[in-house]
This record gives sequence, C-alpha cells and structure tokens, in this order.
Amino acid sequence: MVVYLVPVGASRFELYTEQRDDGGPDGPLPPAKGFWQQCRHRFHERWHETVRTARRAEPAGGRLAHVRDRAVRGIVETIAEQRTLWSLRACTGAALVHPSDLSEETAAAARDRLLGRAARHHGRWLIIDAVLLAVSGVFVIVPGPNVLAYYVAFRVVAHYLSWRGARQALVRTAWRLSPEPALADLGRLAGLPRDARASRVDAIAAALNLPRLAAFFDRTAVPVL
Repeated sequence: MVVYLVPVGASRFELYTEQRDDGGPDGPLPPAKGFWQQCRHRFHERWHETVRTARRAEPAGGRLAHVRDRAVRGIVETIAEQRTLWSLRACTGAALVHPSDLSEETAAAARDRLLGRAARHHGRWLIIDAVLLAVSGVFVIVPGPNVLAYYVAFRVVAHYLSWRGARQALVRTAWRLSPEPALADLGRLAGLPRDARASRVDAIAAALNLPRLAAFFDRTAVPVL
C-alpha cells in the first residue's frame, strides 16, 4: 500500500491514498456470479444511483428528499476523507511517499502525529456515536425507516474503521519511506489562491498518476480562495 504525505500548508500535512477502480464505492464491480456477489452488485448500483440523485443540480421532491440528499452527500464526503485510514486497518506493510525537502525523520514524525491525532479523534467520536445509536432506538416507534438510527450507525462504523486503521498504522504497520520531488513542488503551491495554482496542481496530480489528488488538495490546502 502506498500512502502520500501531502503538504497542505506551512508545516501542515495530510495522509492520502488513492484506491484504484477495484469494486469500491467509486469503481465498477466485476460480473456477479454467486448470490452474495449479486446482492453486492445490486447495492453498488443502487448506491451510485442514490449519489447521482443527491448531486443533481436542481433537487426534486419535498423537504424529506432534500434532507436525504444532504445526508448522502455527507456520507460521500466522509468516505472520501476517511478512505486512507479505512485502507490501513489490515495493512502490515506500507510505503510513505513524502516531499523530498523533508528528512525521513521529519516525515515519519509528521505521519505518526497525524495517525495519533486521528486515533484519538475517531476513538472519542466512536464512543459518542455508540451512545447516540443506543438512544436513537427510541425512534423505532415512529412509522417509517429510522433514518436517524441508520445515519448514526454509519457514523459508528466509519469512526470504528478509522480508529482501527490509525491504530494499526501506528502499532503494527512496517513503513518504508520514499522521497518525492513532486510533493515538494505541491507544498510550495499551498499558499497560492486556488485559481492561480489549479493548472500546476493538475499537472502534478497527473505526473503522480493520482487523478483525485487535485480535488483532495483543494479541499485541504490553504488558502481556498
């Protein structure tokens, strides 16, 4: 597994990895054969249709549909933000690609600092959301789907996977560090306005063969003008 230490500001970094189209939430599934594969394929297609509906330019339906679409967009953003930690939860060996203007010691310290902070953050919210999930059970008496419980349950699972990934990467993963000049160039663009840096960020993402890196950098780097 390859993880990138992306510079997003002065002495600020984020961990980033990009999943290939291997049947995950953003990619196609192979032809379904068995029963469970068919169920997974149907869920995959239904999820993509739900996301497309939530992202439409002109929302349709009433207030409930609007709330549903906002919840779906929030889940999509959560998946994108936590994908790296989720991927690390079963990883025993990984490569950390870091800006070439950082020493290995500095890059490793930044990685461990991010992982430690993530473990504390998601561990705390895992406990909070688990309590909320138990409390949301009172709404089972309300007719219709318990949307609140479904959403809180997703948050519980998401925080658990992220906490587990952060702990795994801190304690059990063996890391190999590799410097990358393109990431050093990317770090020098973080202080520029978005419009001024866009073409250069796109070029760096293309050179690294990371199609989604530019969008991630725009979400996390400062300033965002």
